[in-house]
Amino acid sequence: MPEQIAHSIEATNLAEVLERVLDKGIVIVGDIQIKLADVELLTIKIRLMIASVDKAKEMGINWWETDSYLSTQAREIEAEKEKIELEKKIEKLEAKLKPKKSS
Repeated sequence: MPEQIAHSIEATNLAEVLERVLDKGIVIVGDIQIKLADVELLTIKIRLMIASVDKAKEMGINWWETDSYLSTQAREIEAEKEKIELEKKIEKLEAKLKPKKSS
């Protein structure tokens, strides 16, 4: 019986911690620099934020809504832009192919 009580308390604490992290958010930051003889060869900046979608939107972070790999709406917008660009190119080509009127 004591194992069940301990497990139940641990699960409750984990749920509370997860709820708090998603509600408030947490940011983990790290930089990696590779130098050779005081010459910087490579810098990698790592930023990790864990938060709920609502909290992220509240903070102005919503990149997944405009990423065409993640959002069907973004894909449709991208396809529409591509269509408009192609139509413009076709119009230019057609204008070049039309015979000019001689005076």
